[in-house]
Amino acid sequence: MSTTSAEPVVTETSEPTASVPPVQPPAPRTTATRRRGFGARVAMILPPLGVLVVLLGAWYGISIALAASGKGFLMPMPHEMFTLGFFDPQVGADIWVALFRTTGVALAGLAIAMVIGIGWAIAMSLARWVERSTYAYAVMLQCIPILALVPLVGFWFGYEFLARVIVCVLIALFPMVSNTLFGLQSVDKSQRELFRLQKANKWTVLTKLTLPAALPSIFVGMRTSAGLSVIGAIVGDYFFRRGEPGIGSLISNYQSRLQSAELFAAILAACLLGVVIFALFGWLSKVAVGRWYDSTL
Repeated sequence: MSTTSAEPVVTETSEPTASVPPVQPPAPRTTATRRRGFGARVAMILPPLGVLVVLLGAWYGISIALAASGKGFLMPMPHEMFTLGFFDPQVGADIWVALFRTTGVALAGLAIAMVIGIGWAIAMSLARWVERSTYAYAVMLQCIPILALVPLVGFWFGYEFLARVIVCVLIALFPMVSNTLFGLQSVDKSQRELFRLQKANKWTVLTKLTLPAALPSIFVGMRTSAGLSVIGAIVGDYFFRRGEPGIGSLISNYQSRLQSAELFAAILAACLLGVVIFALFGWLSKVAVGRWYDSTL
């Protein structure tokens, strides 16, 4: 009887392969994360609200003290700005109509100041002799008190819409010139050298390099000039009584009649107008340059 020996069965084993862990989906926001975001928003809101409460408390205290001494007309209660001002049908209508007219004057003056200021700054950046010849006069125009120029504007251009717009231009022009020129002259030297090596002309350098790089500074000038244009429109309304009266004329009328509640309401409306125009240009700045420019302010 023959015996057969069983051959060993050899099985091939494959080399171990590294397993790739599956990509985990982003974890949903937990309640703790949402609470931290809510806490951050509350931390941003609480300080200005606290200051507002303190200011209102001080305002009420001063108003009560003045009313007790028989001089309550000097500072009305804060709520009287609304009960006797905005919520009064006649006074409220007068304020909003005057505010609309002042807004038109301010925006017209701001638009002209932007065109003149940006064009002037571009001319100074392209030709050094233009800057040496004219920049000093821009500084002088800024240093002259606007109240000293208003009578001259009235003598030369009348006392209606055109004169009000010119006052806005005079007071809002310098920030546009100075900020635009600063932005145009702050371009990195290495980038200028790159354009010079490519033998780019002045127009190409302006449109492709310096002007886009100066946009953040230009928008800073726009926001500054926006608030100043509102001041210019109010000053023009205050001194030029002809034509359609704006919020400045209304403030002058309430002041002469000792209508303190209506006066404070008109002042508050003018402040809100300046804040809205400033916020508008801040939003435009984020839309225009917010994608590639990270402001540290």
